[in-house]
Amino acid sequence: MAKTENGSKLIRPGSRRPDTEPQRNENRSGSYRRPDFMRKILIILGHPFAESLGEALATSYQAGADVAGAETRLLRLKDLDFDPILRRADQALEPDLVAAQEAIRWSDHLVFVYPTWWTNLPALLKGFIDRTFQTGFAFRYRKDSPFPEKLLSGRTARLLITMDAPSFWDRWVIGRPQTHALRRGTLKFCGVSPVAVREFHQVRNSTPARRKAWLAECVALGRGDAAG
Repeated sequence: MAKTENGSKLIRPGSRRPDTEPQRNENRSGSYRRPDFMRKILIILGHPFAESLGEALATSYQAGADVAGAETRLLRLKDLDFDPILRRADQALEPDLVAAQEAIRWSDHLVFVYPTWWTNLPALLKGFIDRTFQTGFAFRYRKDSPFPEKLLSGRTARLLITMDAPSFWDRWVIGRPQTHALRRGTLKFCGVSPVAVREFHQVRNSTPARRKAWLAECVALGRGDAAG
């Protein structure tokens, strides 16, 4: 059974002392934090390859967050043992998905790192979301209301997305579907907000110097998110 890295005991919702629950504060970057608590950051790597730019971006981000004092865990979806196809509504969760849900509950900041394939999420990440972000965990339908109860409220997120397409094509021609599907259609639907986005374009033709700069940027992003 795969486990998240740096795994200490999982903290369930409601375990924080009520007298120390602070208000959310916004900084210049638009991210939010609970100033009285160490940030708990779960990094979800959605690239199915063992070696990828996404892997390097994820570990660089984690290094920056660790240095800044955050508690981090890295979940590599390729290492999990689960069926990525939702075959029925009452499909039982595999142990790795149960552990993933516990890690999401533990976190207060989610970071998704994934490539853009055919203008969308890779199948591994989409299957993970289909199986894990289910009703009763991520959201709950309300009777006589089109709006769900958002069960993941109080968390923030960041998306680190790679693609071969240039920026103008991604934004103006195809309309950023790989971003909106996760940011709006999933995370905000479940109460995760705000969701910051960093897209890395033209990966296929990128130089070693440019990739090195991207990794340094991710270290800085991890440090900034940890500090709030």
